[in-house]
Amino acid sequence: MQADALVPAVSLGAMLPLWSTVPFAGMLLSIALFPLVAPRFWHHYFVQVSVFWSVIIVALLLFLQGGGVVHDFLHLMVADYLPFIILLGALYTISGGILIRGSLRGTPLLNTGILAVGTLLASWMGTTGAAMLLIRPLLRANAHRKHRTFIVVFFIFLVANIGGALTPLGDPPLFLGFLIGVPFFWTLAILPHMALAAGVLLVVYYFLDRYFFTRESPSLPPEEKEKEPLRVEGGYNFLLLLGVVGAVLLSGTVHWREISLFGMHRALQDLVRDALLLLISFVSLVVTPRRVREDNEFSWAPIKEVAVLFAGIFLTMLPCLKILQAGEQGALGFLTGAVREPVHYFWITGILSSFLDNAPTYLTFLSTALGGFYPGIPETKAVAQLIRERELYLEAISAGAVFFGAVTYIGNAPNFLVRSIAEEAGVPMPSFFGYVIKYSLTILMPVFLVITFVFF
Repeated sequence: MQADALVPAVSLGAMLPLWSTVPFAGMLLSIALFPLVAPRFWHHYFVQVSVFWSVIIVALLLFLQGGGVVHDFLHLMVADYLPFIILLGALYTISGGILIRGSLRGTPLLNTGILAVGTLLASWMGTTGAAMLLIRPLLRANAHRKHRTFIVVFFIFLVANIGGALTPLGDPPLFLGFLIGVPFFWTLAILPHMALAAGVLLVVYYFLDRYFFTRESPSLPPEEKEKEPLRVEGGYNFLLLLGVVGAVLLSGTVHWREISLFGMHRALQDLVRDALLLLISFVSLVVTPRRVREDNEFSWAPIKEVAVLFAGIFLTMLPCLKILQAGEQGALGFLTGAVREPVHYFWITGILSSFLDNAPTYLTFLSTALGGFYPGIPETKAVAQLIRERELYLEAISAGAVFFGAVTYIGNAPNFLVRSIAEEAGVPMPSFFGYVIKYSLTILMPVFLVITFVFF
């Protein structure tokens, strides 16, 4: 995601009324309600619903701001959405070519181990890469279980979100911080926060799984006498995953010239990264036998749903982001103006990251902190000074942006992918509000309160 695309744009954000965020609310409510009240309609027409809200927001902003807003929409889609979906698609495609065969029986201990391994991997191969690698083996290992929903939910909590907190490779907001001057290994400062959150969640998960496993034991099929040894097919895709990591690191470490694309300036290294990711994805498709993907139950449906819905989300959230980036001059000035202490940054960044793209939300509040403490100082120098003098603020912003992505299905793209794959495998997943009320509010929020009292 382009750092320069997300700097505060007061000229537009300060003029937008709060009601310009209504299409974004409509998009969220459509995602939340249609699968619950009209599942057949949603299955057949979710593309049209996304297009409907996208057309509404484009027409609304053209009416309010005129043709000048076209550049903002193009910049959002070309500089932000396309790199986002290219990276996501590459990780989904490559991970789908890695098949873990063997006899895995979903016991509480095994499931907890898979969640722990996924949490550790997420910071180094991205939350999407780790989630796509492990979700199918986890689902197959528990195919004989009756109660499986909570297993997938904790997988989303840990592997698709919290586990990505330790490096810029783990989650987009941290990579954005890396692009504007946060040292690559600084994010290890969040290790105590992540260890506490992951440790508590793994303990809660283990005892919850043991409870359900004990109840189900009398009705479970007997364990196979002849166990198939574990082995990996398509293992060369791990090398392609390393290629993805290398391409992402390349775009953050080299600084080549800018070129004009559709009237917008984009850094050449970002275009090279996107081209490399497309090439690596193509190589994975060519070299991986079709049988491996079929046995892995790989399909394009989950990534198609994510691509369509997040296109609508990116477009409709533009007024929200612009208003936030306008700071105290915007319609939400009362909110951004009240953010003063690290605890405020943790919760406000987190709550907004649950519903907005967490990368620009992270940058918005990092810019707020930098502007408040070091006005007039160049951004890179201000970041270094913030780390030296007020590191807790950066810890709060970073942890809030990453951790709270687990609160809703739309908080982080892997959440949607995992949910779609689980539903394809026959796991009954909760609705949008069911997920938030039954799991996020009752399990995640108490953990975040503990983190608040311990660290902020």
